[in-house]
Amino acid sequence: MTAPYACQPADSRGRLHHEELSTFRSPWQRDRDRIIHSSAFRRLKHKTQVFVEQDGEDYRGDYYRTRLTHTVEVAQVARTIAGALALNTDLAEAVALAHDLGHPPFGHTGEDALAALMAPWGGFDHNAQALRIVTRLERHYAGFDGLNLTWETLEGIAKHNGPVVGAGPAGGPAGGAAEGPLPYALVEVNHDWDLALHTHASAEAQVAAVADDVAYNHHDLHDGLRAGLFTEDDLAELPLIGPAFAEVDRLHPDLAPMRRRHEALRRVFGEMVEDVIAVAQNRLAALQPAHADDIRRMDGPVIRFSKPLYQSLKSIKAFLFTRMYRAPSVMEERARVTAILQQLFPLLMNDPRLLPADWQAEAAAARDDVTRARLVLDYVAGMTDRFAISEWERLTR
Repeated sequence: MTAPYACQPADSRGRLHHEELSTFRSPWQRDRDRIIHSSAFRRLKHKTQVFVEQDGEDYRGDYYRTRLTHTVEVAQVARTIAGALALNTDLAEAVALAHDLGHPPFGHTGEDALAALMAPWGGFDHNAQALRIVTRLERHYAGFDGLNLTWETLEGIAKHNGPVVGAGPAGGPAGGAAEGPLPYALVEVNHDWDLALHTHASAEAQVAAVADDVAYNHHDLHDGLRAGLFTEDDLAELPLIGPAFAEVDRLHPDLAPMRRRHEALRRVFGEMVEDVIAVAQNRLAALQPAHADDIRRMDGPVIRFSKPLYQSLKSIKAFLFTRMYRAPSVMEERARVTAILQQLFPLLMNDPRLLPADWQAEAAAARDDVTRARLVLDYVAGMTDRFAISEWERLTR
């Protein structure tokens, strides 16, 4: 039994292209399945989270998270939180599974490089690109381009981090509205189907957003330790983490190092999840929303961390930024893959004959540089890390 403010399948706004309801799946179970079976989802296996995939016979990187394993972890956390709050777990899972489909090769490094390269032609944003993928670029079905996902799942992809345009109704607060022009990919989708970009998303989509924070804060600590970028002793003074290690040492003295690490970090993971659930339960009890739309009309997110835990996470993120995301070895790799994209994109832009045959026809039909640039972007952004490297090597030798 779900709460009255959960999204209800019977109230779904449906799909842009009408389809008969499934006899055995809810609308969001069908969305989930289409996302999992998409080409873009499969490619996440070989897209970077932080560490670029290694070539040859260097298997040390096999332990580290990829976009795919990260996405699976986010979906697991989202289902847990949504279930505890009596929300629709299928919708929360669908949004979580789709949230990173638009990431290009080389993680945020690739996103930064492509955003700069695309600056003359509308820029690049991975959330908007995810919408472009699920509404246009997946081309498998006879009756439509994209996956024909429900309005609620598209809304969740667009707005899981908060409102993205302007102020709320009647001049209300903008919440997390972004500044500046909207990404063109988001404008295109919203033109076809109004996603109410000025409001918050459903509680389920908000759950997916917080689950993303929980997952990457947890697994980036694991991966950074595994990579030797910092040690457990370096974490001792950090909030949440230091006390977690101290508690493990008290309960399990002389525990083997890897078990000690796992026991401490799973406590950090659990504390984040429990904090989100407790805060949401208190807010929902106080606000008494009677419908999913009541959540959308609120002046702030209902699913979030408490202020003390949020401050603790800021300290942890600052540590990870300095010691992991901007570590000398990571920065060296960032420079290498940025240079790859800076060469690969102009090559394809200037000579579309270098594109695969099935992309060349569209490139030839492009009416202007903007259309061609966005086509090349779709191709490059869809690449896995190793395919981008391979294509760059092939085209620059």
